[in-house]
Formats: sequence, structure tokens, C-alpha cells
Amino acid sequence: MNSELYFPLAFIVLSILIGFGSIYTVKQKTAVIIERLGKFQTVSTAGLKFKIPIIDRKVGTVNLRVMELPVDVETKTLDDVFVRMVVSVQYFVVETPEQIRKSFYKFDNPHRQIQSYVFDSIRSEVPKLKLDDVFSEKDKIAVAVRVELHETIKDFGFNILQTLITDIDPDAKVKESMNEINAAKRMKEAAKEYAQAEKIKVVASAEAEAESKKLQGEGIADQRIAIANGLKQSVEEVKGAMEDGVTGRDVMNMLFMTQHYDTIARLGDTGVNTIFVPYSPSSVGDLQTQIQSSLLAVETQKKSES
Repeated sequence: MNSELYFPLAFIVLSILIGFGSIYTVKQKTAVIIERLGKFQTVSTAGLKFKIPIIDRKVGTVNLRVMELPVDVETKTLDDVFVRMVVSVQYFVVETPEQIRKSFYKFDNPHRQIQSYVFDSIRSEVPKLKLDDVFSEKDKIAVAVRVELHETIKDFGFNILQTLITDIDPDAKVKESMNEINAAKRMKEAAKEYAQAEKIKVVASAEAEAESKKLQGEGIADQRIAIANGLKQSVEEVKGAMEDGVTGRDVMNMLFMTQHYDTIARLGDTGVNTIFVPYSPSSVGDLQTQIQSSLLAVETQKKSES
């Protein structure tokens, strides 16, 4: 090749290489660290950027998006129960050149170092609580971890958006014991409810029986009063139909004997061969006395009502 053509061509190629070496682009939500001769020079954010070829070089890229780091921690509670917890840490790099520079140069491995801080924070908070309180106070534990973690890493260019306790897993034997305790409590509550239901049924049955006996007694009393009133009316009608000088007692004796023999006749018509009854004049007299007492009671009741 002619030397006159070689030098211009080499210059053109070198110019192109230098031009491409001095131009670079940075993607959205990322930052590029530029060093000049091994020393920090600048932080390049999104867009088209320029640098001095050979002298300046890109040494790293910083992610400015919100990142999530799940941390699996095993610790012990106040009541000596080992529990495994999963803490999800959401963090990001503060978008200022100084903070981006700190996040790149001060932390060698941000994930591992943030994880170490979470370990320390969890293992200082959970041992203060019993196992049951760990479940009920998990949001307070998460807030305490976030506050402590934020204070620790804010000088390294990072900020904590949120910390979430996504899982609390005690030892398998402890979980089995907890389930047995809960089952026993539920059985106890069920027994109480069953006993209360049985009590309500017994009380309701007793009240119903008492009301039934009351109504039955009132019915029997009304029945007896009706019988007595009917007998009284029959006595008055018979006395009116018979001669003067016939007393109420005579009429009653006649009615009782008539009723007695009518009853015996009806029993005979039914085909009954043997009937055991206390048959004697004294028993008829006792029945008469009882009915007369009922009649007197009716008369007394009517006088009191009038």
C-alpha cells in the first residue's frame, strides 16, 4: 500500500475509534461511575454522555431501582423457643451524585452487608419477646428493624423503603404443641357451649312442664266446678217436679244411686265379666259427701264474686 494513503487512512480509523470511545449512553434508573487515571471523576446519569478516551473509563454501574433482599434469620425467643423468620428488606440508592458515589465505594457487597445488619437487628429484638408475642408484635419488630437499619446504612448512600416480616416458622415440635393447646381450648369452649345449650333445654322443658301442670290443674278445677253446677241444677229441677217436703239430700241420694246403677249397667253391656269396685253403702256416702262439699264450694265462690 502507498505510504501516502496509509497515514490518512490510519488517522481516520484512529479518529473513529477515539470518537466511539468518548461517547457512551446510560440507561434509565442507572448511574455509571467514571474514573480518570484510577481516581473517581464523576457520576453519569441517564442519557448520552462523553468522556476522554483512554484517560477516563467506566468502572461500574449502580442500580437506582428499588431492590428487595429476603433475609432468612434463625433466633431464639424469650421463652427459649427457636424460631425461623424471613425478613424482606426493600431498599434503594439515594439519587444524588455524592450518595451514589458512597454506595459504590463504601460497600463492597451491599447485599451481604445489609443482610448482616438485619441479622443483628432481629437477634436483638426477638429475644425480648415470647413466642406468642412475636406473632402479635411482628409489625412492631419490622418497624424497629427498619429504623435501626436506616440509621446504620444511611451514611453509605442507601435508604430503607420498607422491612416486612413475611414468615415466622417455629420448630415443628413447638408448632405441634401449639396446635394441641389451641385444640384443647376450642374443645373446652365447645363443652361450655354444649352445657349451656343443655341447661337452656332443661330449663325450657321444666318451664313447659310447670305450665302444662298448671293448665291441667285449672282444667280439672273447671271440670269439677262444671260437674257441681250441673248436679246442683239437676237437684233443683227434681225438687221442683216432686212433692213438697222432699229435701235436697233425698234428691241427691236418689241421683247418686241412679247414676251408680246406670254405670254398672253400661259396664255389663261392654261384655266385661269381672269388675273390681269398692261397692258398699259407705263408699257411696263418701262420694256423696265429696260432691256436696264441691257444691258448697261453688256457692261460696258465687257469693264472694257477687
